[in-house]
Amino acid sequence: MRSEKELEGVNHLGSNGTKYPQNYDPELLETFENKHPENEYVVTLDCPEFTTLCPKTGQPDFGHIVISYIPRERMVESKSLKLYLFSFRNHGDFHEDVVNIIMKDLQRLMDPKYIEVKGYFMPRGGISIHPFANSGDEEHQELCMKRKLTAFDTITKK
Repeated sequence: MRSEKELEGVNHLGSNGTKYPQNYDPELLETFENKHPENEYVVTLDCPEFTTLCPKTGQPDFGHIVISYIPRERMVESKSLKLYLFSFRNHGDFHEDVVNIIMKDLQRLMDPKYIEVKGYFMPRGGISIHPFANSGDEEHQELCMKRKLTAFDTITKK
């Protein structure tokens, strides 16, 4: 069990007064300590009900966001991530921008060894958009390139 000291800064989880944000807000994100920084392991977070707005028309865009990362010292707390992703509901940006914003916000928050964000957006005008963004430290550059190439392969084989 984690101690109170280890849970300092985790404020959204267990709160009875959850307020859902009306605007994009990266300050909602919270972290906790990785108890296994010596292990190289992958954490995957799956958000199948992501919504944002088209920056031009204001119409809603529906997508599925998948975040995977190899943690270093800090990890993202899932309820804070849920509130953060919800904060995009009234945010107008293109799908490609949203995926990159999420990746960069999480990168700043946690400083992971490696991170990737994939977006699977529902078709608009008969076209689905599936942006992929990733980043890694010096030791994970080969993984970055392999995952990018895999993303190309997945998209072109449909």
